[in-house]
Amino acid sequence: MTVMAHGAIPVRNSDPILPRWWQTIDKWSLSSILLLFSIGILLGLAASPPLAAKNGFSAFHYVQRQAVFGGMALVVMFVTSMMAPSVVRRLGVLGFLGAFVALALLPVLGTDFGKGAVRWYSLGFASVQPAEFLKPGFVIISAWLMSASFEINGLPGKLYSFIIAITVVGFLVMQPDFGQASLVLFGWGVMYFVAGAPLFLLIGMAGMVVFAGTVAYNNSEHFARRIDGFLSTDVDPTTQMGYATNAIQEGGFFGVGVGEGQVKWSLPDAHTDFIVAVAAEEYGLILVLAIIALYIVVTVRSLLRLMRERDPFIRLAGTGLACMFGVQAMINMGVAVRLLPAKGMTLPFVSYGGSSLIAGGIAVGMLLSFTRTRPQGEVSDHFARRGH
Repeated sequence: MTVMAHGAIPVRNSDPILPRWWQTIDKWSLSSILLLFSIGILLGLAASPPLAAKNGFSAFHYVQRQAVFGGMALVVMFVTSMMAPSVVRRLGVLGFLGAFVALALLPVLGTDFGKGAVRWYSLGFASVQPAEFLKPGFVIISAWLMSASFEINGLPGKLYSFIIAITVVGFLVMQPDFGQASLVLFGWGVMYFVAGAPLFLLIGMAGMVVFAGTVAYNNSEHFARRIDGFLSTDVDPTTQMGYATNAIQEGGFFGVGVGEGQVKWSLPDAHTDFIVAVAAEEYGLILVLAIIALYIVVTVRSLLRLMRERDPFIRLAGTGLACMFGVQAMINMGVAVRLLPAKGMTLPFVSYGGSSLIAGGIAVGMLLSFTRTRPQGEVSDHFARRGH
């Protein structure tokens, strides 16, 4: 009998998959994700009716769609979390290749829906944003290449992963989508750091990012407008940032009351990019702090479990997924409170958006798979055996 240990629960490999999955999954992270999705539905009930009325739909049209897409995301998450890391790796590499081709074809076949950035494919009944599906696959292929560099006579995986990262960032900047480009580069940097990158190289990369930002500011009106708006000492009360700032101030500690908020009538993206403004106005700081705590639980618990993992691929991929998940949430909320320039990035599992929800389900499913306890899967097991 092979023993899997987390706490004191023995698990046999011959056990049915569901009991084995339940005993090895990180239940705190899983519960936090389910709570985030529930909060997203709650906030969708508050934020989306004005937009539905404006577009001629029934009051809860967008909430129903979010429930459908969210249900699909949860199914994908559960199924992926039951997979072995080797299966996740294969599917992740294939998913990356498909998403990369879709990303490369955006300038020819994509649409901007009048938002000035070609990021989507229109399917008529829905839209697909390839960048959302690219991120988990990018983490998987980068971690796979980096882990290969640890093997004797292995591939120069770190170099190959860097070339892939720069290529992906280049396509994202062309859209332009500087937010997703920054997130991809951050995820790669975190994995490279965990893989043992020298400090001077990371400092050099930071300098390159500053240089690239300067070039983008001088050559992209879209990028310059957002930076100028962020740096301005005065906030135009008729802009999205102005409405969001006022809503957060009005909410105070306990909020103005369920259904009493006004920002949802002014913000066109109240149900997506600025969903936190709706939460802060109607439910106050209490709900915002609860949302922040849930993201911290998922991110920190995942990293703590990965610290005990000795498989380099699992450790690198899990770290990349966990950090990108936490940082995306931080960016979305940072924009809402004007700590960061506008990025057009959703709040994972809370904001409305089919691509965001389903891609988030894939990414978190991978993370839950990597953080499950496995036979002989922790560094401490290796040292314990050597001590006998």
